[in-house]
Amino acid sequence: MIPVGLSTAAVWPQPAGAAFEAAAELGYDGVEVMVWADPVSQDVGALRRLSERTGVPVLAVHAPCLLISQRVWSPDPVERLRRSVRAAADLGARTVVLHPPFLWQRRYAEGFADLVAEEEDASGVAIAVENMFPVRRALGRGRSVQVTAFRPSIDPTDVGHRNYTLDLSHASAAHVDALELAKRMGGNLTHVHLADGSGLPKDEHLVPGRGTQPCAELLGRLRRTGFAGQVVLEVNTRRAKTPAERVEMLAESLLFARLHL
Repeated sequence: MIPVGLSTAAVWPQPAGAAFEAAAELGYDGVEVMVWADPVSQDVGALRRLSERTGVPVLAVHAPCLLISQRVWSPDPVERLRRSVRAAADLGARTVVLHPPFLWQRRYAEGFADLVAEEEDASGVAIAVENMFPVRRALGRGRSVQVTAFRPSIDPTDVGHRNYTLDLSHASAAHVDALELAKRMGGNLTHVHLADGSGLPKDEHLVPGRGTQPCAELLGRLRRTGFAGQVVLEVNTRRAKTPAERVEMLAESLLFARLHL
């Protein structure tokens, strides 16, 4: 059975512990820890205690590679990756989710593919590089241009890696056909961030089924092709008006995943 996890980012601005509690209450198979400003997300010992107390395993660790987490653990992206891999190994997680390098990280980008492969060989942890999306830069007078912040591109298949993460919200923001991207990733697709999008040029992370992305079709394809990876709900619940509404969104997301898997 394909495990279905919950990203700790799905309960933001609540701390990581709230995701473990929600995952236990709703019946998720585990969590993916987004490492960022939340001190608990950076503390392997605290995460281990949360996992033991709730009975919810850590399935994956999302490396601190967002703009807001560029100094978490270290300003050096190589060190941040290595610490993410160590954290995953210590927590028994099989996967690290990683974004491609930013444009300004030239030296990191030059050795990125080799670094990822070396860390996988040394640790046995899969480092699943994620598809991203461009942003729009205003030019004035109502004009804008689409630009990428990543080197060499938003599509990790342009480089080629052993393991990929497919994020459907990112595919939506990039106006990329998620099913075609999954096909390009092929057997190297090992991790899925399940969320929806409406096609707006921003990262929406809607509850699956509330947007226009082929969420159900992708899950059906994973089931039919013997997918051996993990599916993690990375949905945005910030607009939930009450704790009960947030729980309803997370329950609906899990039900969608289970139904189509």
